[in-house]
Amino acid sequence: MTDSDQERFLAINKTSWNKIAGSSKGRTALPNYGPLCPDEDELGLLGDVHGKAIVELGCGDGRSLAYLHARGASELCGLDLAEEQIANAQALAEQEGFAVTLHAAPMESDPGIAHGHYDLALSLYALGWCVDLAAALQRAHEYLRAGGVLVYSWEHPVYSCLKKTDSGLSLARSYSEVGPVHSISWNGDPIVMQARKVSTFVNATIAAGFVLDEIIEGDLRDEPAKIKDYPRRWYCKDRARLMPTTLIVKAHKP
Repeated sequence: MTDSDQERFLAINKTSWNKIAGSSKGRTALPNYGPLCPDEDELGLLGDVHGKAIVELGCGDGRSLAYLHARGASELCGLDLAEEQIANAQALAEQEGFAVTLHAAPMESDPGIAHGHYDLALSLYALGWCVDLAAALQRAHEYLRAGGVLVYSWEHPVYSCLKKTDSGLSLARSYSEVGPVHSISWNGDPIVMQARKVSTFVNATIAAGFVLDEIIEGDLRDEPAKIKDYPRRWYCKDRARLMPTTLIVKAHKP
């Protein structure tokens, strides 16, 4: 992928996300790691966040930051590609009464966030939008102090290959087919996600200098009867029973 491709894809996604900002309504914000999969209350990946400094890459409308504030985080920082998402996050912080430092910037860039400072770096359903995974993970590594923890999630790369047919589910594309995937957003605007394999995420995390602690392929929750289901939507119980919706990775900086 050339630099001009990267800039073009970021511009497309920025335009689209500015239009649909706030539409996720917390579906991929803490305590959730992704659709229909175990959440933080079940997994306990973050531990006690009281008194910790936390940075979120792809913070969206700030709902995860509000969750962390409510649990005693001492310092919060977030960045997001879309200015409208940052404006929504700032409005939520003012409404909830907590301080936060926010940056409108791609995850791949460093907008001036302190290095070697944060205890926890978080990214929920955001890394698949970045055009340079290695750079985004390197930024997270730089922001963390020694011993700091990284937790991120994204749609499971195999789940992304599925398509629904009259006879069930089949593969819409090869799992080995990686690179930009052009699609349409909720409001009909173009978006570009990056198809990557599980090994791509794992190896990029290691290459950035992290030590892997846990890899979770988020199976459908044990009590699916309590989960609202929308059979015609992309994320639904029938699919989630066959293939985890979400890949979750936890690692730390030595």
